[in-house]
Amino acid sequence: MTTSGSSTDRDRIRAALDELALPSGHRLATRFVTEVLQLIDGEPDVLNLKIASAAVAEMADAFEMFAPYADVPKVTIFGSARTEPDDPTYAHTVEVARQLAAKGWMVVTGAGPGIMEAGMIGAGRKNSIGVSIRLPFETDTNPVIAGDDKHVAMKYFFTRKLMLVKESAGFISLPGGFGTLDETFELLTLNQTGKGIPAPVVFLDTPDDSYWADVDRFIREVLITRGLVSEADTSLYTVTDSCQQATEVITGFYANYHSIRRIGDDLVIRLRRAPTDAQLSELNERFGHLVSSGTIRRTSASGVEQRQHDALDMERIVFHFNQYAYAELHDLIRALNALGAS
Repeated sequence: MTTSGSSTDRDRIRAALDELALPSGHRLATRFVTEVLQLIDGEPDVLNLKIASAAVAEMADAFEMFAPYADVPKVTIFGSARTEPDDPTYAHTVEVARQLAAKGWMVVTGAGPGIMEAGMIGAGRKNSIGVSIRLPFETDTNPVIAGDDKHVAMKYFFTRKLMLVKESAGFISLPGGFGTLDETFELLTLNQTGKGIPAPVVFLDTPDDSYWADVDRFIREVLITRGLVSEADTSLYTVTDSCQQATEVITGFYANYHSIRRIGDDLVIRLRRAPTDAQLSELNERFGHLVSSGTIRRTSASGVEQRQHDALDMERIVFHFNQYAYAELHDLIRALNALGAS
């Protein structure tokens, strides 16, 4: 939190906070209001104030829109706005969205034409959520989601990308241009660096198109060969031309794995079924290099989880994570899912 400014400035901010009378215990709300007041007190120029105020307003609108569906699993579909309905990729998108909706997933897209529209056609209006961007050359929301309460329009790409990523538990990228590549590689970066929550990412081609297979080849033959990313980073995504496999990758990621949370130095993984002693021994043998000290072990809900009623019905394992092998957490999660199925 910013702490610059004179004592008089800080006194004025404290007085304003007292006047707002925020409920006790709302530490983050107090911090947020303090930051806003300090921003204003710093007399920012008009452009900076417009950016800050618009970004907060857009996030508030999006948070409100997504809130009723917090407990529904969601998959974000990225892809080109230029894809025509007669393109095989369009039909492929319709089908994979249809399969996921049939399994209880909602589909989130950028609410535009092309792949975004195809995903919503497959999921149906009821199971679709749109987060569009206001562009001078792309003004129309696709007819599937137009006028629906589950649609919000954004001015800024960064707030839009935040909502397309934050709210979803799975991601499918179809072929697209700069925007699709930007969204996809930022998503990979978030997972690679631990800034994102582990989630399945699928690069979906059609049987007659090698778009993502070519991207994967570039990653392996150029990026990995030059030491710009590691071989382990390819665990962050799956390349396929099968809608069924794409659906299985998304849903299967949560076959046993539920969620993950950092608590102090501990990384807690919540599961539907805990590993047996023998399975735990195997996990330590295979993934001990992810542990900075101690071992992977079973545990119960921590005090903070109990106070927050956070996934108390789930089993748990815990370990001191080494804080850098984030891609390999995906391998651990897949191993936990395989154990749960055995």
